[in-house]
Amino acid sequence: MRYILETNRLILRELHPNDAKSFYNLNSNPNVIKYTGNVAFKNEEEATEFLVNYQDYKLNGYGRWAVILKSTNTFIGWCGLKFDGVENETDIGFRFFEEEWGKGYATESAIACLQYGFEKLKLKRIIGRAMKANIGSIKVLEKIGLEYESDTQLDGKDAVIYKIEKPDSADL
Repeated sequence: MRYILETNRLILRELHPNDAKSFYNLNSNPNVIKYTGNVAFKNEEEATEFLVNYQDYKLNGYGRWAVILKSTNTFIGWCGLKFDGVENETDIGFRFFEEEWGKGYATESAIACLQYGFEKLKLKRIIGRAMKANIGSIKVLEKIGLEYESDTQLDGKDAVIYKIEKPDSADL
């Protein structure tokens, strides 16, 4: 498992099939996937299959990363960048266990991902998508510096697109 980033409290590393149980449990909570358009995995094996077939790292050099709490070495969710070949853009996303909400982990990991995207990957622009009803995720996008760009639809629901452009090197 390749480590990508480290923050004060977190380690971000590539997702691995060994994460299947945690990944399955994360997506099993209806509150966690309420605004994602995703359905829960049927079982742990389906989560394993997803992780085995996850190709973003090979195809794009980056993707969604497991977020590990340093103090306990526990998988608490994921955060990362995802390239959308259709739209030719990269989005930032995050998903955490409900008991970890409100602790700043999404903000902390997402800031690290933005810096990685701009500094290491030389991206010029990163977007964030969220359903309008997902106030928590929208607050995180705003907190990490993204600005409202436009309304859109995600899985047939009203949503928004936020964006951030590569800051001047003096701002990093």
